[in-house]
Amino acid sequence: MALKDLFVKKKKYASVSSENLRQDVPEGIMVKCKKCKKIMYAKELNKNLKVCLNCGHHHPMSSFERIESLVDEGTFVEYDKEMVSQNPLEFPDYLEKLEKDREKTDINEAVVTGEGEINGFRVVLAVMDARFRMGSMGSVVGEKITRAIEKAAEQNLPFIIFTASGGARMQEGVLSLMQMAKTSAALKMLSNKGGLIISMMTHPTTGGVSASFASLGDYNFAEPGALIGFAGRRIIEQTIREDLPEDFQTSEFLLKHGQLDAVVHRHQLKETLTNILDIHMEGGDSEW
Repeated sequence: MALKDLFVKKKKYASVSSENLRQDVPEGIMVKCKKCKKIMYAKELNKNLKVCLNCGHHHPMSSFERIESLVDEGTFVEYDKEMVSQNPLEFPDYLEKLEKDREKTDINEAVVTGEGEINGFRVVLAVMDARFRMGSMGSVVGEKITRAIEKAAEQNLPFIIFTASGGARMQEGVLSLMQMAKTSAALKMLSNKGGLIISMMTHPTTGGVSASFASLGDYNFAEPGALIGFAGRRIIEQTIREDLPEDFQTSEFLLKHGQLDAVVHRHQLKETLTNILDIHMEGGDSEW
């Protein structure tokens, strides 16, 4: 034995590579907050309505997670579930990408519509889902939202929409842009009839969605820290040749400049909606 072998320091603990450690922890058990970087159990985050337990950052929710958090159990009835997009412009690989998103999200399009009860008040809901094509608005998204608005008008029910979208869907060209006018006209019809419209903007609400139905509520709310705006920050800075404030296009910035009625924390949302519905519904009736 060589003399140097007598002085080799032995490891007190067995070492485990980071790769092996990652393999030992099943996928989906832990999650890292995108804002504060704190690692927490996914179950704890989900139980807290996907609000970070450390910094309060609002993580994205799927459409059905949001519906489950607000609607009374067993009362939700979905509209137009089987509607799917076609490929009118024959955009390459568009149908294949739609099919992948359907498999990934278990929904057929970027919005889920239907009716249900919030603490006993019947409402019509449209809930966008950013997991599907980044919540982009194509013909089916616009049609489903329009039909939901028309249902609210027919049944004299309040209409509540949750927006989460990157804007108009490029693969459908002008057909996608036409949905801005169609949904806005439907909301005007509902408003003329005296209907209640509540818009809740979540992260992100951008492009044609922010410039149409997202901003047309009797009440315009947003979640904390949500990105809301039409054009991107870089484009605006290049156009006006000025640096924009750090919090530009956040829900807090919009509230400060009078473009929102309130920024509502996810934990207070059901109570806030219930209070508004109670004020507007005659004698506690679910219809106006």
